[in-house]
Amino acid sequence: MKYTLSVLVENHPGVLSKVAGLFSRRGFNIDSLAVGETEVSNISRMTIVVDGDEYIVEQLEKQLNKLIPVIKVKKMKAGEYISRTLSLLKVQVFADNRAEVMKIAELMGARIVDVTRATLTLEFTDTAERTETLETLLRPFGVREAVRTGVIAIEKGADTAKAAQKN
Repeated sequence: MKYTLSVLVENHPGVLSKVAGLFSRRGFNIDSLAVGETEVSNISRMTIVVDGDEYIVEQLEKQLNKLIPVIKVKKMKAGEYISRTLSLLKVQVFADNRAEVMKIAELMGARIVDVTRATLTLEFTDTAERTETLETLLRPFGVREAVRTGVIAIEKGADTAKAAQKN
């Protein structure tokens, strides 16, 4: 089962390496990792997606909490957070199928960001599931290149990084 962890850390050089090293030392793979500064400049948020059972994820939480630059670790619960990925997809097009690719992009909510005679490049931000759907719809046309960010997630409700730092 996939689990999404939100990890607030001090915004210092080497913190990402310490967190990734913890996973590596335990022989555990990270499915997705996205890191960025929060609204508080000295705090970064890591969104980590891992595949494992409840016990393994609980152990990872405990180990992450032991790292000095880690402020707070939160296992996100299904239905209690919003997650998104950003994708750029370069699709092969010809004169006879260009309109069809453009229609699929429009229906899915993708934005065309580059046009050439032979390709359309689409920008798409949505859930991982909807991103997979778009890629599946475009595959018959020829996806020449695809780039995806890791999952980013934020808890629903009023909690903030500032509030978490005070706890």
